[in-house]
Amino acid sequence: MDLPDKLSRRRFMRLAALSAGGIYLFSRCAGPTAEWRFFTSSEARLMDALADQIIPPDEWPGGGESGVTNFIDKQLTGPFLRFQSEYRKGLKGIQDSSETLYHQRFENLNWKEQTSFLELMEAGKMNEPVWADGFDLKFFGLIRDHSMQSYYGSSRHGGNRDNISYKMLKLDYPFIVGQNRYKS
Repeated sequence: MDLPDKLSRRRFMRLAALSAGGIYLFSRCAGPTAEWRFFTSSEARLMDALADQIIPPDEWPGGGESGVTNFIDKQLTGPFLRFQSEYRKGLKGIQDSSETLYHQRFENLNWKEQTSFLELMEAGKMNEPVWADGFDLKFFGLIRDHSMQSYYGSSRHGGNRDNISYKMLKLDYPFIVGQNRYKS
């Protein structure tokens, strides 16, 4: 018996491919795994806490709210590729050291404890083996520099959400002009 709505093999394959593509696309666009390119959700929460310590919120948003984590995450899959292993090692080292010293995750520490922890890092005085050869000082400098680049850079790179630092400094948004060629 030949039915008019019979599904041909070609139409079936087309629908199957579209369905599989739709499922893949939906899974990449929804849920916590699609939120980050490089960081895990746990690392992103830690980065927000670190960013707020480096650029504390006051009457203006701090590092966490301004998109520092998004900027670093985005750059670690592009121009900052060479820093991926340092971030993996350093973020794990911060959590491990925090749990050793304070028996809780860094982002759960109070402000004063977080500050004391980062002061030790900045001074190169962390004692755990992960911080050997001055890695604590180096990693702190890396996070600080990338946080500042995010906060004061162009929002088109993933940080400085809503151009908050330009507004804070009462600067106009810098226009990107491209190549300027002047005649002599």
